[in-house]
Parts: sequence; structure tokens; C-alpha cells
Amino acid sequence: METDLPAAEDVAAPATEIEIPWGNLELEAEANAVEDADADAESETDSEADETDSEADETEAEANADAESAASELPIRRVWYVVHCYSGYENKVKKALERRIKSDGLEDSIFRVVVPIEREVEIREGQRKNIERRVFPGYILVEMMELVDRETLTADATEQEKQRAAKSDEVWYAVRNTQGVTGFVSSGDQQRPVPLRQDEVDKILKRMESEEPKVHVSFRIGQTVNIIDGPFAEFKGAVEAVDMVKGKVRVLVSFFGRETPVELDLLQVEKV
Repeated sequence: METDLPAAEDVAAPATEIEIPWGNLELEAEANAVEDADADAESETDSEADETDSEADETEAEANADAESAASELPIRRVWYVVHCYSGYENKVKKALERRIKSDGLEDSIFRVVVPIEREVEIREGQRKNIERRVFPGYILVEMMELVDRETLTADATEQEKQRAAKSDEVWYAVRNTQGVTGFVSSGDQQRPVPLRQDEVDKILKRMESEEPKVHVSFRIGQTVNIIDGPFAEFKGAVEAVDMVKGKVRVLVSFFGRETPVELDLLQVEKV
């Protein structure tokens, strides 16, 4: 059976027009371009913000570094103050303050703590005893930065002056609140204690550094003493003179009805 099918070339294709929405595509392209531009702008803004934040952080770090450097390089005048403490506890207070200086990191502000003493040789009942006598019982000397009264700062005070005042308060508090300290020795109505004059300090330190100890005896001119050593042992005599530097005493000893001066060591005599 034969079927008559049209040949392919005999079939006419339907004429269909495909409309391309050029207008929509143009709008979409413009929208995409705007979005891309906004994204680029936002990216640039974020980048600029990051750079600004980074610069701000660097500026702050530099400012902090400058402040720390300025604080560590404060021009400090070294002076001596007199600090009152409990009498008899001078050495303990000295050690306590030195421990506090180290623990608080104040080595750059408090430099030396001194208990003024002088060495003596005490002659008592024929016995020679080396002793250290406190020159100012109940007081110690502290070499430290000069204290600043914060109330004297003016409105236009520099940052360095403010830092110095803050450091001064810290140092004052550390010394004042050390166990055994009762206060700074001040002058009149001063808000801050007045430092010692340098010539006063030099005199005290020189007195401490003296190589020759002082000889301390309780003999007085005309006093009767016993001679306890040497060729005149068991004789009595009257003190005529005392040489503290040489540690000698001149005694008038009676021989055959007449008094003869005899020079003796201080250890060779004792009170009657």
C-alpha cells in the first residue's frame, strides 16, 4: 500500500518571528553596570576606611610611644629629703623602703636611703667598745626626685610637667606609706616638704665617711681614776687632760709626796 507523503521540500515552514526584548536587555545591562559601579565604590570605600583605621592605629601607637618615651626621659632634679620614722627602727625602715622601691620599679626616682651614723669607740670601765651611733635618732635621709605640688600647675602646663607631677605623687605616696615612716619633715605651711641644702647633705655624708672613729669617754678634768694596767697599776690619780684623737689621758699621780703627770691609754684607767 502506498501512502503519498509530501516531500520534505514540499512542506512549508511556518513563518514565526521571534521578538528580542532589546529594551529590557539594555535596562538589565544598565542595572548590572550600576551594581558593579556601586560594588566597586563600596570596595574602594571599605579599602579607604581600612587605610584610615590603620593610619589612626599607627598614629595612636606613635602617640603612646612618644608619651612613654617622654615619661621615661623626664628631667628630674635629685635632692635629699628628711623622713621621720619611729626612733630605734631606722635601719628596718631603710630596708623596708628599699624593698618598696624595687617592687614598685621606682629606681629611676628614688636613688638612695641613708641612716646617718658615726662610728665611735666607747671607753667604759676599762673596756673598749666599737659602736655605731645614730646622728639623728628617728630620722633617715632619702635622695629622690624633687617633689612637685600639683596645685601649682597652671592651665597651660605642658604634658611633660603634668607627667612629672603625676610621678611626684607616686613617689611621695610610696615613701609616705612605707611601714615605719611617719612623714616627711616639712617647713612651715609648705604643701610639699622642702629638700635639704646640698652643703648640709655634704656635711652629714662627710661625717659618716670619716675613717677615724671618735673616742667617747666619760672622764672629766679633775676626776679621780684608778690605773688598772701598766707600771702604775693600782695607783690612783686625777685626770689632767684627755686627748680624744690619740685616745690618751694624762693623769696626775702622787709619788713621794709630789704629783707627777703620767700619760696613759684610755683603756688603762677607770672611774673610781
